[in-house]
Amino acid sequence: MKVHFIGIGGIALSGIASIYKQKKWIVSGSDEEKSEITDNLKKTGIKVFIGHKISNIPPKTDLVIFSEAVPKSNPELKEARKQKIKCLSGAMALAELAQDYFLIAVSGMHGKSTTASMIANILIKAKLDPTFIIGTKPGSRLGKSKYLVIEADDYQAKFLNYYPDILVLTNIDAEHLDCLKNLSNIMKIFRQYVKQVKYRIIANKDNANIAKLLKNNQKTIFFSQKQKGDCKKLKGVLQVPGEHNVANALAALNAARVLGIKDATSLKALAEFKGIWRRFQESSFKIKNLKFKIVNDYAHHPTEIKATFQALKEKYSNSRIWVVFQPHQYQRTFYLFDDFVKIFQQAKNQYGINKVIITDIYSVKGRESQTIKKKVNSQKLVKVINRVEAEYLEKTKVNRYIKEYANSIDVLVIMGAGSIYRLIDELKN
Repeated sequence: MKVHFIGIGGIALSGIASIYKQKKWIVSGSDEEKSEITDNLKKTGIKVFIGHKISNIPPKTDLVIFSEAVPKSNPELKEARKQKIKCLSGAMALAELAQDYFLIAVSGMHGKSTTASMIANILIKAKLDPTFIIGTKPGSRLGKSKYLVIEADDYQAKFLNYYPDILVLTNIDAEHLDCLKNLSNIMKIFRQYVKQVKYRIIANKDNANIAKLLKNNQKTIFFSQKQKGDCKKLKGVLQVPGEHNVANALAALNAARVLGIKDATSLKALAEFKGIWRRFQESSFKIKNLKFKIVNDYAHHPTEIKATFQALKEKYSNSRIWVVFQPHQYQRTFYLFDDFVKIFQQAKNQYGINKVIITDIYSVKGRESQTIKKKVNSQKLVKVINRVEAEYLEKTKVNRYIKEYANSIDVLVIMGAGSIYRLIDELKN
């Protein structure tokens, strides 16, 4: 069987592609640009084309799977439909795969990847041999048991494609307002989603929106950081910093209990968990014989930035911390502008951040409003923040600036969901 992926370089779609490859399908795919992800897919024997054109679709293709970010005008998608090849979005394809499994879905605006990874690690430690598809690296594994762990994304309400046996709900927040409109509509979508759960919901009671949503839901098992006993145990073993990771671990621990896994096994797995790609990912290197810590972090929403700042304060309270932030998507920056301003105004006095550098907004192709692009930019954001030592720099000038002031930095945080993480390799080289 042949399957072709359009947008295969996306973190979610690449994981699905890897599962099809492990299931012995002949897999190909295309993406707009070459990346670390496309390079890794090639190493596994997947044929990857850079650029979209009709000829990329192999003869006698049985199935085409496309990213939700791919426009309807994409030439490969149009051709596949013209040839009457079965076409599924990434979420639809994942829902089809999930029909053969006991599905554990992790949803919420923040913490999905980490929580799902923690759960997968616990299942592996418990010798339950799970399959998982998670938006990180490595993002997939084909196991032999009935268990499938997925990160069920809220973008475009994709999670409505799934009917989880167990739903783990981390938080509900104002996010993806370009497609989800407002918090009221987001709550409406989640109300539908929780009705699709077959067995249990593991939910964060500390999140006011979740507490409201699931107040009288009989399937729900709540967890909370007010559970002092569990929190004390977790803080004693976790290697990943921050209160948000305690919450993530509580979610994983309670999901494991529903599956009958002993706490001793779960705690051992969580003690061995060292985090995932681009979530407070730490490394060290030298510039001019000066040793640095680098924290590579995916935070791109004000709530996530706050969590990372809290973790930095917890772990590096006596260090000189510089943050380089790349806003992700014009529409997110526009809709949450005041929230971004608030958290960065608190950076210095509340969290001990010595310097904030903000680069140009990472534009997400196919998801931007041209009208909004004219209304917001990083220079405006910095101008309003101005109570702290924040400044705007073009991305191409950041590394030269870092090298110039290297003797003023102990911890350098590279933050954002776009291409900003590539600065780390450029800096090291």
